[in-house]
Amino acid sequence: MKSKLLNLFCFRLSSQVVTAIVLTSLFCFLDAAKAQNKELDIIKGLMSFSDAPNTLYHHLSKTAYKQLDKRAQNVAAIKSLNEWKSRQNMVRQTLADVIGKFPEKTPLNPVITGVRKKDGYTIENIIFESQPGFYVTSSLFIPANATNAPAVIYCSGHSETGYRSYQNILVNLVKKGFVVFAFDPLGQGERLQYYNPEKKKSDLGSPTGEHSYVGAQAFITGNTLASTMIWDGIRALDYLVTRPEVDTARIGITGRSGGGTQSSYIAAMEPRFKAVAPENYITNMTRIFQTIGPQDAEQNFPGSILKGLDMADLLAVRAPKPALLIATTMDMFPIKGVEESAREISQIYQAYGNPGSFKMVSDDGPHASTKKNREAMYAFFQETLNNPGDSTDIRIPMLDADDLLVTRDGQISTSLKSATVFDLNARNANMRMKSLEALRKTNSHRSQILPRAKSLSAYEEPAPAAAPLFVGRSPRKGYGVEKYILADQQDYPIPYLLFKPDKPSGKGVLYLNPQGNQADAAVGGPIEFLVNNGVTVLVPDLIGYGEMGPGIFRGDSNINNVPYNSWFAALLVGKSIVGIHASDAVKLTRLLMKQDGITEVSGLAKQEFTPVLLHAAAFEPAISRIALIEPYSSYRSVVKNFRYNPRFLFSAVPGSIGQYDLPDLAASLAPRKLLIAGSTDGNASNSNTAEIEKDLTVVRNAYRSNAASLQVIPAEPANLQSSLLSWLNGK
Repeated sequence: MKSKLLNLFCFRLSSQVVTAIVLTSLFCFLDAAKAQNKELDIIKGLMSFSDAPNTLYHHLSKTAYKQLDKRAQNVAAIKSLNEWKSRQNMVRQTLADVIGKFPEKTPLNPVITGVRKKDGYTIENIIFESQPGFYVTSSLFIPANATNAPAVIYCSGHSETGYRSYQNILVNLVKKGFVVFAFDPLGQGERLQYYNPEKKKSDLGSPTGEHSYVGAQAFITGNTLASTMIWDGIRALDYLVTRPEVDTARIGITGRSGGGTQSSYIAAMEPRFKAVAPENYITNMTRIFQTIGPQDAEQNFPGSILKGLDMADLLAVRAPKPALLIATTMDMFPIKGVEESAREISQIYQAYGNPGSFKMVSDDGPHASTKKNREAMYAFFQETLNNPGDSTDIRIPMLDADDLLVTRDGQISTSLKSATVFDLNARNANMRMKSLEALRKTNSHRSQILPRAKSLSAYEEPAPAAAPLFVGRSPRKGYGVEKYILADQQDYPIPYLLFKPDKPSGKGVLYLNPQGNQADAAVGGPIEFLVNNGVTVLVPDLIGYGEMGPGIFRGDSNINNVPYNSWFAALLVGKSIVGIHASDAVKLTRLLMKQDGITEVSGLAKQEFTPVLLHAAAFEPAISRIALIEPYSSYRSVVKNFRYNPRFLFSAVPGSIGQYDLPDLAASLAPRKLLIAGSTDGNASNSNTAEIEKDLTVVRNAYRSNAASLQVIPAEPANLQSSLLSWLNGK
């Protein structure tokens, strides 16, 4: 901007004068831009829509509440032990379904990398393989002279140092006669998945980032991060039972925060644990949605709320085995939900005639361990694992850093070249893609793809649009800009701008831009180019974007300003954000078709909104022409890129890999006119031409008989305008 302004004043002035003129001109430009933006605001300042930026979260929450209310009614109707047992069977089957299939058990290949003798106990630092080449770092704490002793597996919360942050609990347990086995969760301790050797830390900054970034790829593939973490815990138990010091009939599991998550999940899936004591995790999903919102990838199962699950089921499914629910009253996991889940869980224990086998303890405090809660946990395991003794919590001095160093240089990625979760998921994605690649070679490709896309994206056929609310009009040279609000949705409006040329051609374009409806709306901008060619252009702010977002909810996994937790919220209730957007896009298309004089409606979308248009156009034949500007080429590319672009997440569909992909939707559009300009891969890069072309080949093959209807070009401005004219006006 400065260079352009300086060119306007290229006469001989002092540098001070030039600077003054430049700044004055720049401020005038910014004031004009602000005025223009204010002129195009639709819902800002309207009290009825004052909470519009938060409507995506509210929409997903309302869906969750309906599903959770239905679950509550089903549970309330249970009157007998047989009915509880029937529910337990349902929960087991549903958990297996939503978590996903575990791999086969393979050799653990344990290696003891160090032994430390301490006062009254020994530490063995151990590496084992929960899957081939996928290493788990751990430490085994063994009481002196232990023989046939009870054991506890400890799961770590979201600490960057893994179980090393929980030394006081670990040593207290071993001092009380328990063999204690602690292991690093993936993305923590010595198992960072995105470790930067130069910075000596994760490039994603935190355990929740480590979990959610790769966890999203797992969800898109049809896997879950939870399955990998549960499997690590199951294999930790497999190792523990081989130890001669351990009584295999007396093993418990516990952990706090993220460790409460893991211990709940692992125990729910592994019956060999005699007792479980999750801390600072179990509440219920109603209270979660009302307060902090869904958490990182490891804490979510696809469709779990839709299918009738809640946190209480993780303990109720184990009844009547002993369980202790540990909580604090000021925890971020709401205490009200803890109490409600505890009441529900107690019912099944009462039905079994073992009410004393389920207990709850809470203490006043934040999301933290308290002395009262620790002592209650020690006493619980002393009772249930038949290891009586003093349950007093004693202060333990911190161990030396080397005492719990498992690998040579503190990370499996550099010490052992360990496989990552990304590697495991990419291999699985390759296997799943084989069936889709085979389907693409058959005549039934199109007939199978569209039903799959509708089902997996949870697309809902939109109801006919009611008359929109007209908000205002701004005249411009050769056209006018009208402002509307489509407010007939169940719980959110759709604001949109309608650019109406003075001399309309009968053509209309639905224009989707993730930067919002004002991004290309300036005088002389891309929308004006279309309008000057007689095109009526409808530009909405879809829910979560523009004036409709992103809202205040960020969650614990806000990666590059993308709130992953919102996408997880949709996942939990069996929806996809792209499915919601596609339904709204179809609704707007049909609304545009009703405009006076419109005889043909096309769709143009940019970047991460291109999947929205692809879904909408695949489901709505009335969209006669489709233009994709800088689209990413496929969901496969997002999953296969170790570094993918987080802003593509909202337009991705869980479980789509191997079922359908964006090239399949594009192929289904043939012989409609399709323009693809400037394709990128899943990291928004155009340098990986081979991978991009692999996806484009699927589209080219579908258009083989209608080659003239397909244009594939670079996204260069000079080419783009002429190509858009050809796309608009060509036969």
